[in-house]
Amino acid sequence: MALQIIDRRLAGKNKSVGNRERFVRRFKEQIADSVRRAVSQRGIREIEQAENITIPKKDIGEPVFHHGQGGIRDMVHPGNAEHVRGDRIERPKGGSGRGSQASDGGEGEDDFTFTLTKEEFMQLFFEDLALPHLLRTHIGENPLWKSRRAGYSQDGIPNNLAVLRTMRGALGRRIALGKSAHRELLVLQEELDALLAQDDGTSEAVAALQRRIDALQVRIGRIPYLDPIDLRFRARIQVPVPNSQAVMFCLMDVSGSMDEARKDLAKRFFILLYLFLTRHYEKIDIVFIRHHTQAAEVSEEQFFHSTESGGTVVSSALVLLDQIIRARYPSGDWNIYVAQASDGDNFTNDSGNCRNLLVDRILPLVRYFAYVQVAEEEQNLWEEYSQLLPEFSHFAMRKVSQPSEIYPVFRDLFKKEGVPL
Repeated sequence: MALQIIDRRLAGKNKSVGNRERFVRRFKEQIADSVRRAVSQRGIREIEQAENITIPKKDIGEPVFHHGQGGIRDMVHPGNAEHVRGDRIERPKGGSGRGSQASDGGEGEDDFTFTLTKEEFMQLFFEDLALPHLLRTHIGENPLWKSRRAGYSQDGIPNNLAVLRTMRGALGRRIALGKSAHRELLVLQEELDALLAQDDGTSEAVAALQRRIDALQVRIGRIPYLDPIDLRFRARIQVPVPNSQAVMFCLMDVSGSMDEARKDLAKRFFILLYLFLTRHYEKIDIVFIRHHTQAAEVSEEQFFHSTESGGTVVSSALVLLDQIIRARYPSGDWNIYVAQASDGDNFTNDSGNCRNLLVDRILPLVRYFAYVQVAEEEQNLWEEYSQLLPEFSHFAMRKVSQPSEIYPVFRDLFKKEGVPL
């Protein structure tokens, strides 16, 4: 017996869900490359929007059959007024075929533009990834409210009218009100038929029976087909649901040794982490902390684009991080994630303080701490942080020196474990 599956999902106007899914699957590699290029052009909070991506036409071309070079071909050109049979036509110079049309807008006709939805955007980025130590903390003070079905009511708007339930109630009411009348009508009809069989139908008894039958028919006809008491509307109520929320701390060194190229590497990592967290939590707060010899909480614009000079004291950022967590984001109510980016340069006597702050104050409160060094050279901060790896499973550190290494490092940090979470 063959199994036939029918997809009855509604497609949008002038769109085909099936064709779209096949296109994404077929050109998944090209689309994913375009998505990764688009990440660097957005802010962290803007990354959730849909994206128009461009795929070169050569990557989506279909194989075709065509005539090769040379050979003799007979062709008939309608409307030809210049040549007759037997004329020799010179081969066109510069090759065969039609080249792409030039454009002054930066895109030629060889580019195919495809709109990627938010969900498709995230799905391409985060396949085969999982959030380590995923927990959802219930927030009692700020619950989310969602609409839920709650049976039927007699009041409502026309859009919520339950037609089948309404008609079922109307049918039951008509049966209940007319049952006895129909039963009496049937008895009277039998009596009338018996009298008509005995006389010619002109007797007073026949006339009386006929009047009673007519009265019953009128009474039955007055039963309304649909009465306001039959109307039933789908009822919905607002119910509280568990609200899981997370806060993402972005820590970055902005001292003189952190140039724009290294800041761009850090930004790409922060964007990936924020976008990944939005797939697991309903609410995400972002806190930006930048530091040189002193740390400060700043806006996203200041975090990525303002420049500083001077030395580096990483512990100042960790002290401020600890203060903000304990003042505004208690670990019992918030899922805390920290991403720190630095070139590894730090005041020599300060790296040990950083390790102690993480062990005693910060790591017991956070779900995950990821340190990314945007430089290849290992310095004293890297050495101190390396001592934490055997002791804390929710602490991870990697090195990144090129933009192409950001996504592989991110996938390595958040790859799925063998046991489902």
